[in-house]
Amino acid sequence: MSLAIFGITNSALNLVATLFVLMLVVLWLALIVYTYLDARRRISDPFLIACATVASFFPYIGTAVYAIVRPPEFLEDAHERELEIKAAELKVRQLREQTCPNCEYPVEKNYLRCPNCQRRLKDPCPSCSKPVDPRWGVCPYCETALSGGERKRRPKKQVRRKKTAAPAQSASESAGGKEPPRRSAGEPPKSKPDQRSPSREPDPDPRQA
Repeated sequence: MSLAIFGITNSALNLVATLFVLMLVVLWLALIVYTYLDARRRISDPFLIACATVASFFPYIGTAVYAIVRPPEFLEDAHERELEIKAAELKVRQLREQTCPNCEYPVEKNYLRCPNCQRRLKDPCPSCSKPVDPRWGVCPYCETALSGGERKRRPKKQVRRKKTAAPAQSASESAGGKEPPRRSAGEPPKSKPDQRSPSREPDPDPRQA
């Protein structure tokens, strides 16, 4: 007699219950394998892959939590998206190089000037005369050193301010004379000595002799 499950004594119902429990166990094991394989396709860190696999050993709950917090895209899809972005940037760069930066007129790689606005695009190499970018330091065709890559910024000249001229001299000093000395406020004016000639003085009185 087979072992009864959940107290079921009927053989038919017992078989159905046994198959149901077996199906749940198989589904649980399948979710563990699914979690491991899906984590490998979405996560690049081995430690996180191991954590997701261990969490899936909790029946059904671990896999449900992993399905909520897993990355939204596969690693291959993310890699392809990055390649597409790089290809688009490269294509835009090539389109910019094939147009004039001034008027956006289509130009060729060997053009030295734009045929539309006549702007200088490239310079001829002094050795092989092939068009080279002015910003290059060496010619990619003949390996000749170019002066464009060796240019350095010249230091800005410091503008020195000229010293202001000395204050203008007074009119008396410019004329060659000296300025009279200034007297203080309380000092009385000095009287000039009376200079008389001896011929103009009166004769002494003979009576006083």
